[in-house]
Amino acid sequence: MSEHKQDPRIAALAKEVATGRIDRRRFMEGSLAVGLTVTAATTLWSDTVRAAVPKKGGIYRAGLHDGNTTDSLDPGTTASVYMIQMNHAFRSYLTEITNENQIGPDAAASWEASDDATSWRFELTKGIEFHDGKSLTAADAVASLNYHRGEASKSAAKALFADVEDIKADGSHGVIVKMKAGNADLPYLLSDYHLVMMAADKEGKVDPNSPNATGPYKIDKHNAGVSSELVKHANYHKSDEAHFDGIKLLVLNDANARQTALITGDIDAITEPDLKTLHLLKRNKNIEIDEVPSGAHCTIPMFCDKAPFDNLDVRLALKYAINRQEIVDKILIKHGSIGNDHPIGPTLPYWADLPQRPYDPDKAKFHLKKAGAEGLTVELSAANAAFAGAVDAAILFKEAAKQAGITINVKRESNDGYWSNIWLKKPFVMVQWGARPTPDVMFSLAYKDDADWNESHWKNPTFNKLLLEAKAELDQAKRAEMYKEMQLLCSDDGGTIVPYFVNRVAARSKKLQHGPNIAGNWELDGARSYQRWWFDA
Repeated sequence: MSEHKQDPRIAALAKEVATGRIDRRRFMEGSLAVGLTVTAATTLWSDTVRAAVPKKGGIYRAGLHDGNTTDSLDPGTTASVYMIQMNHAFRSYLTEITNENQIGPDAAASWEASDDATSWRFELTKGIEFHDGKSLTAADAVASLNYHRGEASKSAAKALFADVEDIKADGSHGVIVKMKAGNADLPYLLSDYHLVMMAADKEGKVDPNSPNATGPYKIDKHNAGVSSELVKHANYHKSDEAHFDGIKLLVLNDANARQTALITGDIDAITEPDLKTLHLLKRNKNIEIDEVPSGAHCTIPMFCDKAPFDNLDVRLALKYAINRQEIVDKILIKHGSIGNDHPIGPTLPYWADLPQRPYDPDKAKFHLKKAGAEGLTVELSAANAAFAGAVDAAILFKEAAKQAGITINVKRESNDGYWSNIWLKKPFVMVQWGARPTPDVMFSLAYKDDADWNESHWKNPTFNKLLLEAKAELDQAKRAEMYKEMQLLCSDDGGTIVPYFVNRVAARSKKLQHGPNIAGNWELDGARSYQRWWFDA
């Protein structure tokens, strides 16, 4: 029987069953056609396939880290893990990252581009309804995207639209995006968690704080930084998804509190369990651990326009003074891989296998001497709101840097308001980024010279020229070389230390089920567990 389970034809049939596209009869017919006996096909249906068919009902309770009282429903300000999860729970996007980490449709049923990728047309799925019953039209989609554009926009996603020339409706369900230069990654870009669909008024404006949306669940109660309760949107456009009657999201910033809630059954799934005690969770017969590699990564940005970080040799000294492997071993407990001071991880397209920068205190001393900064002292801000273990990681950095003659004073900041009061405000901080689907999206958000989230204030003309050229380059070999050079520039000139890439680790009750694959771009299946998962009983 095991060889049949591995047969890709059987796996394809099982997937069709799990998504509700075929029934038992068609599954049996398909199984017999590929050589299974009636007995084998019946057993496979009962033991494997039927168990994977989503069940309807129940209230899904998720315990999430990184929730803040300063969080807002305004998608342009979304920064915390909690609000990323919320956005996906009650809103929809034109496209999405599937559980196989590929681009797929959400509110847009299909799309096509001109030969030079300067003009794209997205066709909306017909019949999509907002929670108040209003139908989603192209005018809504255009207004939703335009909210992040223009000189007056304060959206963090503004940089993603820097090369957009125009966005307009084409009939009631067509959206045309015209680019100043070609962008082969536009469908990926439009899955960014800021770019939600909102309802437009008669003047073509949207209310970014409105709870009215088109996602799988609608908000019943929402208390920023505390909890949210949502009920199923009866007319959600993906009828084969959103299996729960409702969901409840709880802010549990403390890892021990999250794990305790899961163990006692008060919560069905949690983000970021304590990796130091993960082995104990694995022993619990009622709990499952999910782990997938991802492009999510830790950054330690340095303001390149503020002393002492405005000196390249100081930046290089700090990059050589951090023991990345020690942090992966002690903070991630080996649930990740070492970084190399650029944000493109091994799981992402166009990753360049560059020579790894080692921990080298002597080389750090060399650069300090060259900078005239021997005996350097700096302050590093950290809080576990950034990610579990952020403070401990900062302390490990501090201890490793001592060997290079560098004094790092770790300042423990308040968890609440870390993203609004510390990140982008202080010159040397601990940060964690979720995975973006392509290098262009990541670079445009955080490394482009004029990006709102350019957390290191780094400005490199060569990098910015390559960024513009690479997104329009349709020759994949040439594009790969451009992205390699950009990764080198980040590593050798940039103001951001990237110690490691993390595996997405989460824990859930065994009664909470999902398909054979889960996405790694965000926590809990790319923040879409609310629509993809179900209760087994």
